[in-house]
Amino acid sequence: MNMENHNNWTEITNDINNVTKKIKNKIDQEDLVDDLKDSLKLTIENSSNIINSLMNSVEKTIKDEVIKNEAKSIIESINEELVNVLNISKKKLTDLISEEE
Repeated sequence: MNMENHNNWTEITNDINNVTKKIKNKIDQEDLVDDLKDSLKLTIENSSNIINSLMNSVEKTIKDEVIKNEAKSIIESINEELVNVLNISKKKLTDLISEEE
């Protein structure tokens, strides 16, 4: 009977350790996801600020309307491409998070 009790306690201890490890891993994963979300948000904000600043610079400094319009068109194309890339990244991140849950 004593050996059986010892085995039961060992099994319980192992189960507790396993659950503790799973909880720690889950917390670590959630922290990583939060860090990724924050990083992505900051990247989006910085990109938006850069595009807006560039557009304002073009608007204020270029006097030739043809060149100004071409430059603005290029900036808008870059902005659209960034939006597409960010949307794809957002979807992939959302899918990844959904798979983890």
